[in-house]
Amino acid sequence: MWTFIHIFDYLLWIFMAASVIYVFFYAFVSLFHHSQKEPSIFAHHHSTFLILFPAYQEDAVIVHSIRQFLEQTYPSSLYQIVVISDQMKDTTNDQLKPLPIILHTPVFEKSSKAKALQYAIAHTQKEYDYIVVMDADNVVSSDFLEQLNVSCQQGYQAIQCHRCAKNSNNDVAILDGASEEINNTIFRKAHNTIGLSSALIGSGMCFNYGWFKKHVYLLNTAVEDRELEAILMKQHVFIKYEENIHVFDEKVSDQNTFQRQRLRWMNGQIQTLLYMLPYIPKAIITGNLNYIDKTIQQALIPRSILIVSIACISVLLTIFTPTQCVKWWVLLALLSAALFISLPAPLRACSISKVLTLPVLTWKMLKNILNINHKNTDFIHTTHTS
Repeated sequence: MWTFIHIFDYLLWIFMAASVIYVFFYAFVSLFHHSQKEPSIFAHHHSTFLILFPAYQEDAVIVHSIRQFLEQTYPSSLYQIVVISDQMKDTTNDQLKPLPIILHTPVFEKSSKAKALQYAIAHTQKEYDYIVVMDADNVVSSDFLEQLNVSCQQGYQAIQCHRCAKNSNNDVAILDGASEEINNTIFRKAHNTIGLSSALIGSGMCFNYGWFKKHVYLLNTAVEDRELEAILMKQHVFIKYEENIHVFDEKVSDQNTFQRQRLRWMNGQIQTLLYMLPYIPKAIITGNLNYIDKTIQQALIPRSILIVSIACISVLLTIFTPTQCVKWWVLLALLSAALFISLPAPLRACSISKVLTLPVLTWKMLKNILNINHKNTDFIHTTHTS
């Protein structure tokens, strides 16, 4: 009996250690300086941009976001804002109509962000240099397009801007914002540091217009950013992370909303893993490191589940079988160090002070495991209010 328990203990440790080592490696990499390309001599050239705002029942935030985006210092003749109003109120649409934007009001049998993007492209006659995908709650600085244009003129075909929290109204929102910054460090900044592609995040994304127009119709799940990533990796298209171009995004501040959002992410993670695995042999043969790395990312255990599970196992083994606990405490130390390194210094104190909320959120994520359905492509909406 004890032999079986010891074998299970080691197998479980190896299973969790794989995710911990991945996170620790990239956290360590993030400590090194990432050399930036010098601005191109053509940076004074102004690209044309199509800005898409898919808005599903986003009556509370969309008007403010659009008005704020219209304050760009970039020449107004060189960018066009398009709002895809899906199931929004007539009063909201009436507020949007007088603004210098294009407003679409499609009726979908089954709504999704991918369908909204496809609809917008299908109804766009003019050609642009780049397309920018935003969320309805996103706000940016007035020089957002000026900064993005410089990056575009350096030849990047896919760019992920630095999405960060615009609210910290309670413990859930603070931890959600901290989680996003950890993701930015590990999956974006650190990857670019060693020459690998950044991960996409769903908004604040910029693509070559011709490329996006050709591939947007391939999207058919609720995690279109992961689908776009997979397509880009297959084609060896590098994704640039622009740490200094900020897109402010509302973080969830309600535990039940957090649970629904994470269920969508977990479903999407498994869907993407199953989608990407068949191409792995070819990726290995052709040396497509970006694709291999992105596939590994889909197999990682969520960090909140990792840290709470490892902490509980470490304590239990210390009490009942002290000889088996050391390796678990080492794993917990590595994971804690990785998260501490990955979190920007200004957020460390306030995030650590909210750690008591973490077990509750982790429990909700564990409950999600029972509801995971990799065949479910339903769009799970995250309500925005601020």
